[in-house]
Order: sequence, then C-alpha cells, then structure tokens
Amino acid sequence: MENKFSVAISFGHDLGWIDYDGDSRSAVVNIKNDEAKSLTEKYLAEKHSIKVPHETLMDFTAEEVEPLADVKSFKLALTRLWNATKVHVDWSRPVDYVKQHPSY
Repeated sequence: MENKFSVAISFGHDLGWIDYDGDSRSAVVNIKNDEAKSLTEKYLAEKHSIKVPHETLMDFTAEEVEPLADVKSFKLALTRLWNATKVHVDWSRPVDYVKQHPSY
C-alpha cells in the first residue's frame, strides 16, 4: 500500500490540499485560509470516535481513530472533517490540478 496520500480540500472560496506522509505520520495542510488550515491541523492531531459501518447500513461500531496513524486512518478521519470543521474534502477534484491552480 502506498504510504503517501494527497487530497484536495476547499473552504469557502479557497482551494487547497493535504499531503499525508505515512512514514513520518504527518500531514501538511496547504491552503491560504488561516482558519481552514488551523481547524484542519487541530482535527488531524486529535483522536476521534468514528462510527464505522460493517455488514449492513444499520451495523455500526464506534472505533477510535488517530488520523495520522496510517493512510487508512487518515482517509477514514477525512470522511468526518466537514462535520467538525466545515472544511470540505474534494475527493473527486484532481489534487495535481489544485496544486498548480489553488484558486477558483
């Protein structure tokens, strides 16, 4: 499994991205909006209890997730980033394009 992952994010009218490095268990938030950057960094530094689905859509268990522990945990934590911070993870936006053009 790849130990690095990048994903596009947005906050209001600002675009950015997060680079995750599993070897160092760190993430760099790249966005020009200081509020979005601060909220995202704080969120990624904390443990979260996330209800994870299993066999059916009614079968959930709460799991403790450390977002920077590994790529899988990082991606799972990002699924709840919006609820906690209002920073949107743009899963389908090509992150390489955002890195070259970090604005709308």
